[in-house]
Amino acid sequence: MLDAVDLILSRIESMARGAIAATPNLVMGLSVLFLFWLAGKAVRGGVRRVSRDAGQPEQVARVFGRLAAWVVNTLGFLLALSIVAPSIDTATLFSTLGIGGVAFGFAFKDILQNLLAGLLLLVTRPFRLGDQIVSGAHEGTIEDIELRATRMRTYDNRMVLIPNSELFTTRVIVNTANERRRVSVLATVPGDDPEETVRGRLLAALAGAPGVLESPSPSAVLRSAAPGEAQFEVRVWADPATQRSVADTGDMVIGLLRNGIVDCSAKWTA
Repeated sequence: MLDAVDLILSRIESMARGAIAATPNLVMGLSVLFLFWLAGKAVRGGVRRVSRDAGQPEQVARVFGRLAAWVVNTLGFLLALSIVAPSIDTATLFSTLGIGGVAFGFAFKDILQNLLAGLLLLVTRPFRLGDQIVSGAHEGTIEDIELRATRMRTYDNRMVLIPNSELFTTRVIVNTANERRRVSVLATVPGDDPEETVRGRLLAALAGAPGVLESPSPSAVLRSAAPGEAQFEVRVWADPATQRSVADTGDMVIGLLRNGIVDCSAKWTA
């Protein structure tokens, strides 16, 4: 019984001596970690300022600042670890981190793809917050561009999360990239009147209409003609190019045409 107690006391004493011997390294390691944390904060603020001065939006500057701080903090952690545990070889540590990084990359490939795509979207800015885009089967207004996904609000007030890699590698239509957008209305006019006569009646019905831009001016293009009727594509321009403005303009043009031409059937095409 006494031998067991002596063994326990001996081990406790050995552990205490080891802790006392490691205390200077531990204090130094924590100090290094704290200094690198302060340096990370300073680097983050500096990168944000430089990014803003370079013309990048606040969201991009904030992301770059966080990444820079993460790199500095990671270096500080590795250095502190080598101080606290001198037996760990730095080359072996970096080699292990490299192998682990490859394994991590394969395991989280999709997440890393979305992360990189999110950074590229923030930098290249093919569209911005508030833009209305079409991506695949989804159409709506961009509300936020995060590192993993982009948040879109559809016109019927539903939220869609689109992976950034999908937006970066597939076709995207930005409806609000330009200030103006063309609106087309198909008008079927009965009768056998000459083409120019019908075109003049169509354009006269739109003369001075509010919301219809004078430049570019409205136009009417003959799409098909048959005995007893002719179909024209009436083209006008809406400003701004939002979906609400385009829909309102198309609705107004249909009303003007049906009021200005007897028996004219018209429909708006997106």
